[in-house]
Amino acid sequence: MKDVFNGNLADSQATKVTAIKPEQFDIERYAEYEASLNERCKAFTESSSGVLVYRRMRVAEVFSSGCRDMQASLAWQLGALQESMKFKADVPNFLEPWYGLGVVATAFGFPYVWAEGQAPAIEGKFASTKEFLDAPYKAVRETPEGRHNLEMLEYFLDKTKGRLPISYCDLQSPLNNLSNIIDTCQFYLDFCLEPEQILQAMDRVADLTIDYTRIQQEMIGDALVKPGHGFSSSRVFNGLGLSDDSMTMLSPDLYADLCLPAMVKLGNAFGGTVFHSCGNWSGKKELVAGIENLRMADGAFSLATDPGANPTEGYADTFANTGIVLNTRIVGSAELVLQKVRELWKPGMKLIVVTYCETPAEQAMLYDKIHEICQ
Repeated sequence: MKDVFNGNLADSQATKVTAIKPEQFDIERYAEYEASLNERCKAFTESSSGVLVYRRMRVAEVFSSGCRDMQASLAWQLGALQESMKFKADVPNFLEPWYGLGVVATAFGFPYVWAEGQAPAIEGKFASTKEFLDAPYKAVRETPEGRHNLEMLEYFLDKTKGRLPISYCDLQSPLNNLSNIIDTCQFYLDFCLEPEQILQAMDRVADLTIDYTRIQQEMIGDALVKPGHGFSSSRVFNGLGLSDDSMTMLSPDLYADLCLPAMVKLGNAFGGTVFHSCGNWSGKKELVAGIENLRMADGAFSLATDPGANPTEGYADTFANTGIVLNTRIVGSAELVLQKVRELWKPGMKLIVVTYCETPAEQAMLYDKIHEICQ
């Protein structure tokens, strides 16, 4: 049973799809399909224990340089929605106006840089947290990137008549945003030398993110799926999805004292916090499970998904009977996925298994066996 990361792939979680123009997409058919799956999602949210299977349709181009072209991005994502209906699952796929992970960071004066064939990056750094706090800033909606992302969302809504599920853009946690724009060496020194400045900086980013997210929330209306971005999402789920990958750089006490207050404030403004970190965050799983009003936690559980994947040990004991959903991404063979599910499952778990099967037949078999295990 092989479980290795393939470094030759541009995106280990991506699926090839055929782009579909909005006028060629059957909105009514997908709306009916989504509504039927949302009934399963609703029953899951109301249960104290259970499992859902999500066959994620992640299109590599959407999360790379292709995000610059909103027409192409929507066509790829519509192709993904159509393809997803072939695969047996409990959670529907959704549209996302993805435009890089630095949209909020642009509020502090750093424009996007577009390297050939790459997703946008942020250009520039503050020398210290104090320099960040002293610098001028503006609302995210007033930056070129912030305006473009809202225009992208407006385009998606217009072309789909507001009928298809859509999430927020990729917002990132306060910690991740600050990690992008403050010099790394000084930033992490400031956690020890200037903790009050760190708290102020985190809070400033949280407030800007709340403002920008509320605009999106109002625009999307009833079509909004939560928690959004890379998480299993539904109109009946709750919370705000936040990537907090830089948490692996910090000790548990520094992370809890200086990062979580702003993240919880941000999450609570939208129904609760939903946590993601790439890599192995198993050493902080108890801390993560204790986050105030945490709705869901997401991680990779196979090396084929992430070369620093989480081990399965201890996750069931940590998350069972908490009401917190564990969203598990597992790229790999059906045999590998089932082994991981057996290790992650126990009664009292609320587990979502994210699969990447290549064929509908394999997906149907895996779907049935996962539900057999998690009874």
